[in-house]
Amino acid sequence: MDAEKSEPAAAYLRRVGSRDRAKKSLGQNYLIDDALLERMAAAAVPPGGGPLLEIGPGLGTLTRELLRRLENAAGAEAGVRFWAAELDGSKVAVLRREFGGRPLCLLNADARAVILSDLWGSEKGAVCGNLPYYIANPLLRHFLRQRDSLSLLTVMVQNEVAERLTALPGSRAYGVLSIAARLYAEGEILFRAPAAAFRPAPKVTSAVVRLRPRLYPGLSLPEEELLAAAKAAFAQRRKTVLNSLAAAWGRDKESLRLLLRQAAIPAAARAEGLTIEDFQRLALAARDFLRE
Repeated sequence: MDAEKSEPAAAYLRRVGSRDRAKKSLGQNYLIDDALLERMAAAAVPPGGGPLLEIGPGLGTLTRELLRRLENAAGAEAGVRFWAAELDGSKVAVLRREFGGRPLCLLNADARAVILSDLWGSEKGAVCGNLPYYIANPLLRHFLRQRDSLSLLTVMVQNEVAERLTALPGSRAYGVLSIAARLYAEGEILFRAPAAAFRPAPKVTSAVVRLRPRLYPGLSLPEEELLAAAKAAFAQRRKTVLNSLAAAWGRDKESLRLLLRQAAIPAAARAEGLTIEDFQRLALAARDFLRE
């Protein structure tokens, strides 16, 4: 591990990636800034050392740091419980060569098919990863819906996505993704990473977000039902809620005005100004309305 620590991530990537380049089609951009790798691993590794799943390790620049921290954190009797799900078979071969004999279980699989309870049973564990930008939202939804098996979710995403994940009502970034994230977890942006911190360098700034799963207080209906109402309200973001719902649900505005009054939402309001409590009232009021 001393040699591993002394080899900079950029040098490691040149060594193991000389014959296996990043694939643009899979959104592969490897973090090579050692200070940022250490910060991300420190945020991602759960107390006591596990269990932990890394999503899309690629060639393993973050995996190295996670393994080092897990091995240092775990007691001799507890051991390390660490999984990594990588879709690209050629990258899995590199990881097996580099980390063979280390306490890492490699899954050559699409992370969207991974069920956390299959890995660590009834326990709660952590998930982390540098998410491919093109598939970040489906991956986040997949794991947040497994919150009964999840204690912590720490991910590197495009800065714009990070802003949307943590946005509050009234802000420009606030939208359906913000609402979905707040329904399932409490989130915060930990730090940002410039394009120069990656190889190959993306065209955007990235950010690390930490999400702590929990049940939203006071929620009295299924999350998906509330999100359906929010999606309808945001269907035409620049228009009023009344106009947006009319377009999304195909109903006349007079009946929708009555519905909004029942939900205590002004017809002239805009979706970005509504809270989760507002959307809950809208969804509850819409139950009978949409059946008619």
